[in-house]
Amino acid sequence: MATTDINDAEQMLNDLDPATVTAHDAVHFRRILTAQEGVMRADRELHDAVRAAREAGDSWLSIGMALGVTKQAAQKRFGH
Repeated sequence: MATTDINDAEQMLNDLDPATVTAHDAVHFRRILTAQEGVMRADRELHDAVRAAREAGDSWLSIGMALGVTKQAAQKRFGH
């Protein structure tokens, strides 16, 4: 989910009729949005780290080992 999508979801939540939505619903909804945003940041950081490793000459084997996957899986996911 992109940041604009998260902002749109927040706005939808704010627009809901308070008579039909209980307070605890919003707490969990916002927690999910926050967690999703964190996942997106972590994924960007992982891609940046792999790109930096490759630029520094690290092999797909060592990157795969760091990720706990085969070199083929690492290359397939990050080798574009």
